[in-house]
Amino acid sequence: MNVVRKNVPVPACLYLLILTIIFGASSVRGDSVEFGSDRWVFRNARVVEHLDRECLMGFAYLEDVELADGVVEVDVAMTGARSYPGIVFRVQSEQNYERLYLRPHRAGLYPDAIQYTPVINGIAGWQLYNGDGFTAAAEFPENEWMHLRLEFSGSQARLFIGGAAEPALVITGLKHGASLGSVGLHGPADGTAYFSNFSYTARDDLEFYAPPPVDEPPGIMKEWELSESFRMGEVDLENYPGSEWLDRLSWRTAESEPSGLVDVARYHRRSGREPDVVFARKIIDSDKERILKFGFGYSDYVNVFCNGRLIFTGGSAYRQRDPSFLGIVGLFDMVHLPFEKGPNELLLMVVESFGGWGFMGQDQDAVFYGPSIEEIGRTKKEFLFPETAIYDAKRKVYYISNYDAYHFSYTGGAQYLSKLSPEGEVIEMKWAMGLSNPTGMAWLKDRLIVVERAGIAEVDVETGEVVSRTTIPGARFLNDIAVDGNGAIYVTDSSRHVIVRIKDGSVEEWLSGDAIAQPNGLHIIGGRLFVGTNSDVNVKAVDLGTKEIEALVRFDRGIIDGIEDDGDGNLLVSLAGGRLFAVTPSGVQIKLLDTTPPGISCANFSYVSDLGLLVVPTLNDNRVMFYRLGE
Repeated sequence: MNVVRKNVPVPACLYLLILTIIFGASSVRGDSVEFGSDRWVFRNARVVEHLDRECLMGFAYLEDVELADGVVEVDVAMTGARSYPGIVFRVQSEQNYERLYLRPHRAGLYPDAIQYTPVINGIAGWQLYNGDGFTAAAEFPENEWMHLRLEFSGSQARLFIGGAAEPALVITGLKHGASLGSVGLHGPADGTAYFSNFSYTARDDLEFYAPPPVDEPPGIMKEWELSESFRMGEVDLENYPGSEWLDRLSWRTAESEPSGLVDVARYHRRSGREPDVVFARKIIDSDKERILKFGFGYSDYVNVFCNGRLIFTGGSAYRQRDPSFLGIVGLFDMVHLPFEKGPNELLLMVVESFGGWGFMGQDQDAVFYGPSIEEIGRTKKEFLFPETAIYDAKRKVYYISNYDAYHFSYTGGAQYLSKLSPEGEVIEMKWAMGLSNPTGMAWLKDRLIVVERAGIAEVDVETGEVVSRTTIPGARFLNDIAVDGNGAIYVTDSSRHVIVRIKDGSVEEWLSGDAIAQPNGLHIIGGRLFVGTNSDVNVKAVDLGTKEIEALVRFDRGIIDGIEDDGDGNLLVSLAGGRLFAVTPSGVQIKLLDTTPPGISCANFSYVSDLGLLVVPTLNDNRVMFYRLGE
């Protein structure tokens, strides 16, 4: 089975394999540096013997290397105890470098056993950078050597573990950008982790897939005023400092990243072991008195003032709330700010103790509408986790599947389909009863086929009765469905990484493997099956005849749920968090809708091009939204 990607080069791992075959492994391994060499700068590091090898414990880097793009390889052995061994690269100084490390004590338990973090002005900002592109799950052996291979080029990097062909972590946006510097190793010198067989290679031929476009959420507060920093003991944290004192401060403009994150380390160093404080201020004009839903995140402590009034005090430091609490920064908190008509002052006191100094803010009422889309209606919150909408052109109604996620164990037919008019009126809430957590729906001629937990069901559209069922053996999480021109039915099993085909009553695992891992949304146009693979947030086209897979478009984040076409050659793709995109045949993505700040999801929608009507179930928002989509 072949996976074809448009306009992308040969992966570096394949290129290196070719070099190895032609020239031998030694030419690929690069410049090996013994730990006894005087090229090393040791910082809390020493050379020891472990597992029959000379090895290094601690932090050390090469003093005579200035590398932009290249490969670093090393073997690491860990006891499994709490430890953070890894590779440092593009070391510009001991205060500024890129760091990639392992957490053996979290391996197999949490999705952050591997972590990338920048070190900026001496602050490792691991609490600020988490999730896709920063952390990944992995398992490591104990008390034996394991190989690490780090490749980096431009603003991207990837880590391979134990000789694997696929990277364990891909970093699409290094926070120091396309910088250059030395390379080295960073770990504890306490006997929990050891390094051996270190080498590096300068490479200018590494190829990476183009990173997906970064999509900025609506309502992000991008520009702030940032004060100078203070030691925590110098600041009264409980009281508003007063305009006279604030006016004496030295302020500078701080720009957030697209996510809304302001990394304070880019502007200030830490003063020492005592926590430091910085003030962040923003003036927001309002045309009337109103309540602003302010979503925010911070590290490690914060006081939020609105127009001089203390609104919120919180602590989110490492291990503060429980022994495994990390204090990761995200838009996890929200307060209601009482805004007056005119200018309003939003002031944050942000305290840092360890792990990253930063904050972020968002107006959580903000919604993005593209120029071609408008909301024309919404139902009440009366559904039970509405997951899929489908249009019945013959009867001019919509059917909505109620997945009822909070009662997933109900497999005895406790869920149902609802019937709606095109104007959004509920004709019958519990129309087709006796279904088991229904999700995707499709038409097979005039027969409505519905995905359940154990298989598919046929619903009589005249009576709403279930007239037949087909069981799919081994089903774990059946999701979406599509029917081709010959009447073959395709169903995604998201947990098993499988697309099942049902043809002439026969059920088979039609397609499986890493190329379609975590499949969800399905749509057929001509001889191609479009599938959303959420392991890599891609939409891929599968040739129904040859099963050849072509990657069409990759999104920056999210869960691909619904896929339709607009009747003009473009795909419409929803990401469940609340975003809707148009995707051109060449793979260009155009955002049409973003309702993520208020928490209005965008599930498996229906689009009727003749009506220009888009009907969107909202999952846990428990309603259905109606939009007009124009040119």
